[in-house]
Amino acid sequence: MADSSRLDTGVPGLSEVLRGGLIPERAYMLSGDPGTGKTVLGLQFLSAADGPALFVGFEEPAEQVRANAASLGVDLDGVAFLDLSPDGDVFAEDRSYDVFAADEVESEGVTARIRAAVEEHDPDRVFVDPMTQFRHYVRDDYQFRREVASFIRYLTDRGATVLFSTQPTSSVPDDDLEFICDGTVTLAHAEKGRTLEVTKFRGSGFASGAHTARIGEGGVRVYPKLVPGDHTAAFTAETVPTGIDGLDDLLHGGFARGTVTVLSGPSGVGKTTTATHALAAAAARGEHAAAYLFEESAATFTHRSESVGLDVRGLREAGDLAVREVEPLGVSPDEFAADVREAVEEDGARTVLIDGVSGYRLSLRGERDDLVRELHALCRYLRNVGVTVILVDDVASIAGDIQVTSDRISYLADTIVFLRYLELQGELRKAIGVLKNRTSDFERTLREFRITDEGIVLGDPMTRLRGVLSGSPELVDD
Repeated sequence: MADSSRLDTGVPGLSEVLRGGLIPERAYMLSGDPGTGKTVLGLQFLSAADGPALFVGFEEPAEQVRANAASLGVDLDGVAFLDLSPDGDVFAEDRSYDVFAADEVESEGVTARIRAAVEEHDPDRVFVDPMTQFRHYVRDDYQFRREVASFIRYLTDRGATVLFSTQPTSSVPDDDLEFICDGTVTLAHAEKGRTLEVTKFRGSGFASGAHTARIGEGGVRVYPKLVPGDHTAAFTAETVPTGIDGLDDLLHGGFARGTVTVLSGPSGVGKTTTATHALAAAAARGEHAAAYLFEESAATFTHRSESVGLDVRGLREAGDLAVREVEPLGVSPDEFAADVREAVEEDGARTVLIDGVSGYRLSLRGERDDLVRELHALCRYLRNVGVTVILVDDVASIAGDIQVTSDRISYLADTIVFLRYLELQGELRKAIGVLKNRTSDFERTLREFRITDEGIVLGDPMTRLRGVLSGSPELVDD
């Protein structure tokens, strides 16, 4: 529920970072290198105003600013413009100053124009782009800070909320302005794309850390980092069938609601097909399910599922199953978490498949510890809201000693189901077993695993085999 005492920033996701939005009648600083999105964000702030809003621009002509905003779909119809950018013919005139006239260097001309615009429009929101331009109108840093502090006080005393950008350089930083404002938002370019970070917000808490930011249709959008503890929901702890009778027998009923199951095994052994049976079973119970595919297309997933008797196409058309392709190098963990949250909180997904862990790792473009940290946060969130999670984890070993999971993720799992290949009497076969199940007892045997035209079939316990986990199975006498 929105906090009526806060102002909507006009930037999707930013109000969540700010724990509800901006505090009215205060001043906030936007810092960042050129091209990070400061002006676009400021224009979104103005476009969200319920009353009059004023843009004070020192660099780009008003027509260009409006055109850039229109190209992103940002509506500035209710925004007044004060264009203080230098005219193109200023260099052709013989003046004692390079760009600004003498009265402008002493700040009197600029101050008078700003005051006139403020008194004419009486704005509720003001965006100054950039505030550091005031340095050109004063003699020293002390006078600059006094001018800016006085200007901000003048606007906030009139009931305006002020946002201003800065254009710092190595020789002229903007840290002195942080002492004047009530909050600081920093936009930056990072290895994983644009980021937004709040480093100061007087009178309120905020979500710390660097959050993913994107510029697209509508302007800047922020994807807050997922904090699992901020999200809980009541749910009934129960066991839900997987849709595979033999696997339900192994698990003494199926997967537990609000838990994480890792399906582990080498490529092609049947992990995704097993997970798809669980999704179809959820849909058959009248629950919404969502599959996120990092490693294959939705078309391939659908075709392969239908070849074993699973009507994925029908489930999708009925709205019971959402299948989404994810390009790992094109999405950050923050964006992916936001997509999953939307599926859970808006679409009502109760079972979520992430296929697979190795593809998700690519989206991190970082260290192995990043994978564990980000996946931990996502899985803990899903647990907290009662979602049944299935992670498909591709391990490298085809034969030999069993590799439980990749990248030290086994601790995330409440249940680990492993599949593996067997060479038995010159024939390639498959086996399935359960290594871990925190919520109930489970059958401690291996069963033969087969994928048929009618789905997955599990055989009787393979009690006449030994050495399966070491990769050297042998038949033994009864």
